[in-house]
Amino acid sequence: MLTSLDKSWGLVLGVSSGIGRACALAMAQQGMNIVGVHFDTAAMDESVTQLREKLSSYGVRVHFHNANAARKTVRQEIVAGLAELTDGAGLRVLLHSLAFGTLVRYLPAEEGAAGISGPQLEMTMDVMANSLVYWVQDLAAADLLPSGAKVFAMTSAGAVQHLPSYGAVSAAKCALEAHVRQLACELAPRGVAVNALRAGVTLTPALRRIPEHHEFSRNSARNNPHHRLTVPEDVAEAVVLLSSTTTSWITGNTIGVDGAELLAAGSSWAGGESGS
Repeated sequence: MLTSLDKSWGLVLGVSSGIGRACALAMAQQGMNIVGVHFDTAAMDESVTQLREKLSSYGVRVHFHNANAARKTVRQEIVAGLAELTDGAGLRVLLHSLAFGTLVRYLPAEEGAAGISGPQLEMTMDVMANSLVYWVQDLAAADLLPSGAKVFAMTSAGAVQHLPSYGAVSAAKCALEAHVRQLACELAPRGVAVNALRAGVTLTPALRRIPEHHEFSRNSARNNPHHRLTVPEDVAEAVVLLSSTTTSWITGNTIGVDGAELLAAGSSWAGGESGS
């Protein structure tokens, strides 16, 4: 059954840019109040302020936290305030869209260079994968994930494909998808759905940090059956659609939001490597 998002609450981890930003805007347009967590320097102040003002213009309540969402104390503080903020109703949506990880190759690319270190690999796994589990644990313990709630985690085709600098992120995305499957089964008795959304190649700030992104993006756009890249609004539309249902029967999946890109664009990754 379809239901309104009006007056419900969404928590967006990674709200200030890319897919997190687009999803917050789309949900606010449907009347959802937004709690956003972002981790930005002063250079992003104007952009974040504009986002907050735009969200508020839809007549919803907006609360932002500029803090490291992967830090335990930050998570505990935000979760502790959510019960009062939501008047005990909890969240309709938790969106995990954290894109902070190392892009260092496993092995040195050239003489004198360094391969990935243990702390770099562990940080990437903790931020981009394990933090989902910790947020869900704390929210569930606080009874802030009621029946009908939806948990979304952003993954990518990089979980099953290769790009030279993407190894640590790829490993994190694999772990993230495994976490989604496990959480889906454990939360099923509560009526809470958990899914990973596999966006197509999207020109977000995170993608632009990948050294091979120029050629990879060109190849992806060429090979996508729609002849374009995914845009954040494509993902936002899917989040709104899936969040507007009361069912928890669509759960434990990795859902492609890519215009069939993964089916058609296997050579994009090979193209990225040959250009490195």
